[in-house]
Amino acid sequence: MTLFAEALPFAIVSTNPKGIVQVLPDTEIVIKEEPIDEEESGQVQTISYEDIGGLGDQLRNIREMIELPLKHPILFRRLGIDPPKGVLLHGPPGTGKTLLAKAVASETNAHFTSINGPEIISKYYGESEKQLREIFDEAAANAPAIIFIDELDSIAPKREDVTGEVERRVVAQLLTLLDGMQGRDNVVVIGATNRRDAIDPALRRPGRFDRELEISVPDKNGRAEIINIHTRGMPISDDFEIEWLLDNSYGFVGADISALVRESAMKALRRYLPEIDLDEEQIPPEVLEKMEVRMSDFRQAIKEIEPSALREIYLEVPEVSWDEVGGLEEVKERLKESIEWPLTKPEMFEHFGINPLGESFSSGHPAPARP
Repeated sequence: MTLFAEALPFAIVSTNPKGIVQVLPDTEIVIKEEPIDEEESGQVQTISYEDIGGLGDQLRNIREMIELPLKHPILFRRLGIDPPKGVLLHGPPGTGKTLLAKAVASETNAHFTSINGPEIISKYYGESEKQLREIFDEAAANAPAIIFIDELDSIAPKREDVTGEVERRVVAQLLTLLDGMQGRDNVVVIGATNRRDAIDPALRRPGRFDRELEISVPDKNGRAEIINIHTRGMPISDDFEIEWLLDNSYGFVGADISALVRESAMKALRRYLPEIDLDEEQIPPEVLEKMEVRMSDFRQAIKEIEPSALREIYLEVPEVSWDEVGGLEEVKERLKESIEWPLTKPEMFEHFGINPLGESFSSGHPAPARP
């Protein structure tokens, strides 16, 4: 089930009669009001490969590097080689590094432990190293297992660049644990970072994080896949224009597209709120039936999303009018014709069959008010 572009997993806790059953139109389904935990449901598979878009090549590579050793380690033993023990995923925030790791764990039914780098750093002597040892021991006891370390650069920076002893000890402990994994065919460590070059180089040597995979910003086709994934199950009006979204979502990563779809759904919801009595327990079926997300909702929502891939580029448009530029009347007129008019009056150029695209170059003495 999908609600506001977020997948809500449902688990079957019990059936009457027990065993394998078939759901028919007259089957009675009881939904518990309180969410159940993973132990009660016995199900941890909430993310699959079908939930990942725009990462086809990376997904194939990560399945070879992680899924294959976990499911069929005998293949590597037959060839006389060691399977990868550590895989480093690097790329901008929000591109799907964590999602990839969780999907592989779900698809392989592997025990999954996630470590948020900054949270493991402790002010108490030896506490950070102890936590790492316990996590690796737990993974070995529950193999096949995947250990996911997010923001790896925060706990394993270059030792020559840090002044604190904690980081040095954590790096040394992590190196020891990775080296101790030799011979364990069913435990894989995945590291994720936005700053690959900030990681201590010793971690990137053979036998440690020796496989590296870039998770980059999706291109147009990748964005189309991600949009289709996030809008499946969403009631969308017939005026939906995915091409417009693709043309206006340059620099969007998966997290941005998820936020875009969610905000579009919220704008649609606000449109129907006047027809809903919030004091009533039930929403009128006729209101639910006609609810849909329109293209206008997407157009409004996209204005509020800042592309993650472009956040390091800050452009400020100065509020300077032509009237504030003294003199240079002929130059101003030429600039208006070559730059301003094509942007503000494109239909005029189209009417006369003129292609306004081109370049402008200005030169002169220092401080002549060049644009």
